[in-house]
Amino acid sequence: MSDAYATTALAHVNAIPPYPPGRPISAVAREFGLDPAKIVKLASNENPMGCSPKALEAIAQCAADTRFYPDFDNYSLREALAAANGVSFDQVLPGAGSSDLILQVSRGWLNAERHAIVPQYSFAAYESTAAAQGAQTIVVPAKGWDHDLVALAAAVTDATAVIFLATPNNPIGTAVAPADLEAFLAAVPAHVLVVLDEAYREFLPAAEQPDLKRLLAIRENLLVLRTFSKIHGLAALRVGYGIARPEILSILKRLQMPFAVSTAGQAAAEAALADTDFAQAYHDLNARERDRLQAAFASFGLDYVPSKANFILFEVGDGPAVAQALMRRGVITRPVANYGLKTWLRVSIGLPEENDVFLSNLGEVLAQRAA
Repeated sequence: MSDAYATTALAHVNAIPPYPPGRPISAVAREFGLDPAKIVKLASNENPMGCSPKALEAIAQCAADTRFYPDFDNYSLREALAAANGVSFDQVLPGAGSSDLILQVSRGWLNAERHAIVPQYSFAAYESTAAAQGAQTIVVPAKGWDHDLVALAAAVTDATAVIFLATPNNPIGTAVAPADLEAFLAAVPAHVLVVLDEAYREFLPAAEQPDLKRLLAIRENLLVLRTFSKIHGLAALRVGYGIARPEILSILKRLQMPFAVSTAGQAAAEAALADTDFAQAYHDLNARERDRLQAAFASFGLDYVPSKANFILFEVGDGPAVAQALMRRGVITRPVANYGLKTWLRVSIGLPEENDVFLSNLGEVLAQRAA
């Protein structure tokens, strides 16, 4: 299709940069003539262990009912989520990934007269969904690699409608201490909806995870986002959820497409939520391998940001060039130049054998570039 057709779209939509996803294994195999079975994908913060066997069983049990639409109310999943989080049924809303709810927040709260605030180095969807509504996004510079919470609160004006804040933060990997988060939520003016994105929450030690009930008690105008794409390994099924006051979720529900979460997604998510042993096993594996990778970066003489998530940001000099060299060798990592971090790469933490392949190839690529 000619580019002329794109110009008939709204100007502010034409101006939105495309989202740069991690390259899929099939695409890299085609481009470089590689065996897909030998490619290691460490680009999209996916669960290298897969998903819970109980989730797979739940998916299989749904296969005979594909002719029926999903449960519009996500009733069974919402009951399970409410019980697991200690909130009421009407305080939980599933979506097609937490990204679905980010989009609905922008649709429901933002326009050309209202703006959003995000910290520097934030998930790109916050700014792109705001831009789709014609809204400006104010980016508050980081304090080192951390969110500057004082500056974020101080940036609020009467026109501020939403603050998007992630902890742990993608693509950096840092997290906000619970006490600091509580102080921030209390400081933000009441008219602002704070969207707290906890996609990587489960990778934190229990003592470092914010207390949901305390957060909801401190701030009424709060939406907490969670996902099944990371620790639960259900990224392909697109299931996330929001926790908030019913009045906030009612707005989001009106904006969602009907039947946003598939039958398989609902069943798999409920089964995954119940399999705490699987989630704990991945948490423990990730913590061990994260320490190993960070020690390896130190031995290579590479700077890295100590991570609280299932990925690590590390500096290599020319991120896109090193990522391309690794990809030619069958190792997919994530360049982050779109975040203004051209000299850095982000790598997802894989299985031990995948990390072995990554480290071996990284060492060879760096040695070749230094020669």
